[in-house]
Amino acid sequence: MRPARLGGKVALITGSAGGIGGATAALFEAEGARLALTDLDAASLAPFVERGALTLSQDVTDEARWREVIDAVLKRHGQLDVVVNNAAMAIVGNIENTTLADWRKTQAVNSESVFLGCREAVRAMKGRGGSIVNISSVAGVIGDAQSVDYCARKGYRIRCNSVHPSFTRTAMVEGFIATARNPKRVREGLAAAAPLGRMGEASEVAAAILYLASDESAFTTGAEIVVDGGLTAQ
Repeated sequence: MRPARLGGKVALITGSAGGIGGATAALFEAEGARLALTDLDAASLAPFVERGALTLSQDVTDEARWREVIDAVLKRHGQLDVVVNNAAMAIVGNIENTTLADWRKTQAVNSESVFLGCREAVRAMKGRGGSIVNISSVAGVIGDAQSVDYCARKGYRIRCNSVHPSFTRTAMVEGFIATARNPKRVREGLAAAAPLGRMGEASEVAAAILYLASDESAFTTGAEIVVDGGLTAQ
């Protein structure tokens, strides 16, 4: 039997009630990690509680809550080895009909929370080392939408990498499809956007996150791993 890839490690995953976060939590659990899972909808994390995970409600835009969450993890486990900044949101709209309030909310969730997560992760990991994985998007590679800040501290042995999925079958993407005038046409278009001819699965993105969280990527930092079925390679 092969050793667990995350045996002995404590991993915090935000936005873990479903989609990529949920798939990552399940994969990390299977690979031996002790889990700390957060989401606005913490009740959805109940199955993980029954298996020993620490679950917490968290608004990732709340600076004070970040400190409380990290402290709770350290109190429970005495260490923190992996932080996956996964929580995200999307608002359907263009420059003409998107409100400033919508813009600010999206930036707070998708960008500012990553800064807060990285800062608190460094506080908990320095002196021990660890891995930070920021979930972005292919939009951050091809210059559409926003990118997330990258920070890694020389000498702290903390690796920081990002994963950039394209259209993945998650509740967020399904919700976008459902609001379209012609959902069937939009679904087919999203699948056709990638040379592999389909949308991605959350489990496929989780596999890339697992690599970055594990010691197999011990010499990988500052990297952008694209999981997009070839979309950006066209």
